[in-house]
Amino acid sequence: MNFCPHCGSAEISKLIPAGDNRPRLVCGACTTIHYRNPKIVAGCLPVWEDKVLLCRRAIEPCYGLWNVPSGYLENGEGVEAGAIREVWEEAAAKVELTYLISLYNLEKINQIYLQFVGELVEGKFAVGEESLECQLFTEADIPWDEMAFTSSTFTIKRHFLDRRDGTQRLHRASYPTL
Repeated sequence: MNFCPHCGSAEISKLIPAGDNRPRLVCGACTTIHYRNPKIVAGCLPVWEDKVLLCRRAIEPCYGLWNVPSGYLENGEGVEAGAIREVWEEAAAKVELTYLISLYNLEKINQIYLQFVGELVEGKFAVGEESLECQLFTEADIPWDEMAFTSSTFTIKRHFLDRRDGTQRLHRASYPTL
């Protein structure tokens, strides 16, 4: 940050404000503290019968690789609404959320993933604007070597584990310490 978004001053310093315990960007002119907080990523693993719907990415990062439909939460949007929106954007599909399956922390890049399992409404989907293709996979057919993100792999593996166990649990992890 070169200029204060609040007052336009170039007097930005990294310092520990009074009453705080870590360095923050602070404007020397207007004294506004500019907090930088983690990004929330919302997603949903659409399920139809014994299969899961994955999307091949048409955007960077990880262009051409498969993922669970997920993306950054928008301001003014709840996690559930964000997960449903991401499925629509990536797979032109509607889902009914079933349960929150994963809380996945990527602390090195300041991201927190909240991913749901959801029933694919009527089994219908198409290629959304952010995807090259979308496909239903059984557990045996998932292209594990072509997965875009560790968060997707984590969620998919936990879904099939829950399915075998007949449970619906919240699984937590932090990468890289799984």
